[in-house]
Amino acid sequence: MIPGALLGWDMGAALALARALGIDTLIAAELLPEIEAVMVRKLNKQMEGSRDG
Repeated sequence: MIPGALLGWDMGAALALARALGIDTLIAAELLPEIEAVMVRKLNKQMEGSRDG
């Protein structure tokens, strides 16, 4: 655990949300890891900038 950093998403919850929204969970399982990686990097960079400013 890293204080003040986002490490990742709860993929079980993400897939449950996809299922609830009627999105094919196989497609979601294929796409979510790549989307997660980009979002984690961007959110951590944004949080780092807000601490510096």
